[in-house]
Amino acid sequence: MLARRTKPVLRTLAAVVVLASAAVGCGDGSDSSSGGGGSSASARIEAVNKVMRETSFSATGTTTAFVGATQKMTWDPKQGFRMEVGGTPQTEGGSMYCKDGKNYISAPLFAATLAEKGQQITVPSSLSDHYVSSDTGKDCTGYFAISSDGQFAPDKDTTVDGKKAQAIQVSAGLGEDVYFVSPESPNYLLKQEASQNGRTSSTTFTGFGAKVTISMPSDDKTMTMDEFRSAVGVG
Repeated sequence: MLARRTKPVLRTLAAVVVLASAAVGCGDGSDSSSGGGGSSASARIEAVNKVMRETSFSATGTTTAFVGATQKMTWDPKQGFRMEVGGTPQTEGGSMYCKDGKNYISAPLFAATLAEKGQQITVPSSLSDHYVSSDTGKDCTGYFAISSDGQFAPDKDTTVDGKKAQAIQVSAGLGEDVYFVSPESPNYLLKQEASQNGRTSSTTFTGFGAKVTISMPSDDKTMTMDEFRSAVGVG
């Protein structure tokens, strides 16, 4: 049974789901510094975010959420977002979905995420294939969009799969993300490297515009947060 102090965590699923390598900065400010081609960082970020929002893609790599874990992300503008996590005993087979501002995280993965925060719970075997849902009211593209606070980092410019890549850095507190984007059209996000609390991750984006299939969990396999709390014995 969860201790009383864990209840606020269970009420805010969105605060726990940080597995998709979202930007560590989240301000509304823009940056006017210039990089390749004389374009401002804010304009480059806006162009990349627009293309990625409107284009299907896949991404594979690691995550700072769990030591040694891997992740695979898939996005389609009409079908939504999917993330699969594995590579460690506690995350193997874990998955998360998002569509129209609603998140679905598999119960075991949710429990593993809480365990990372020191909150231990036991998921009944009957719920091992169920998902906990949460209406966030936020755009699902937040899981891969670059924060408008980003700034060019020309000393980190590189190549990704033989393509020139311009570095955009986003920093907040002890965390940092570096996004490597196409320096010009078609304005793709090619790679992201992140560091958070001493952990690092790297994710590469591919398959732009390719056909993908993403299906949200069925109603009979989803539960609300209140239902989950009741199932794991939290009053």
